[in-house]
Amino acid sequence: MYNVNNLMKQAQKMQEDAARAEQELLDMRVSASSGGGAVTAVVNGKKDLIGLSIQEGFDCSDTEMTADLVLAAVREAQSDADRRADEVMKKVTAGMPHIPGLG
Repeated sequence: MYNVNNLMKQAQKMQEDAARAEQELLDMRVSASSGGGAVTAVVNGKKDLIGLSIQEGFDCSDTEMTADLVLAAVREAQSDADRRADEVMKKVTAGMPHIPGLG
């Protein structure tokens, strides 16, 4: 049987760890490029787009291609951020007892 005080301490520690992880995700910066570096997107660990740059001298007259390059860079950065966020969250949930029905 679990000791209630220990469970409360574990719950508080998990809450603190989760808050730290949340801040880590907000502070995280993940970038990805497309078009040979012509377009670079930067997202945080929550996959929010926080920066986008287009290389000076890049011909943006083909708007469809430019949009495709922007989309590719953003999606790759978000995918990388998702993987890194999973690693951060695994640290928070490591050692957590498995609760049936919750995954």
